[in-house]
Amino acid sequence: MLFPTTTATFAGLFGLIYVGLTAWVMISRTTFNTLEGDSGNPVLQKRVRSQGNFGEYVPIGLVLIALLEGGGGGHGLVMTVLLMLLIGRVLHPFGLFAAPGSAPMFACRGGGMLLTLLSLLITSLALLIDFA
Repeated sequence: MLFPTTTATFAGLFGLIYVGLTAWVMISRTTFNTLEGDSGNPVLQKRVRSQGNFGEYVPIGLVLIALLEGGGGGHGLVMTVLLMLLIGRVLHPFGLFAAPGSAPMFACRGGGMLLTLLSLLITSLALLIDFA
């Protein structure tokens, strides 16, 4: 098994984004005088969900992609699914803050989730095809 250097590099990028999202939530909680939860504040709810959604999808994505890369998966495939995951996770928060029903909401939120789920699906299928 090779060390997944490409995935490790992207993991560093994802870590920085997560720190940024977490700081955004922490600052927002201070601004809105909310020590925990969201106190029903719609802006804080969206920020908390942006961070939470990132934390729900990125770890499984990185694990799957690292397994694919470490198992000898092609560099082009690994880069493609990493970029899909990165773009998807960056787009998603913009969609949460776009006007409900607007084109940017569908493009960013929907597109972000589509890219995220496709990256997980492609990686999962590649692992099953290669190693099952």
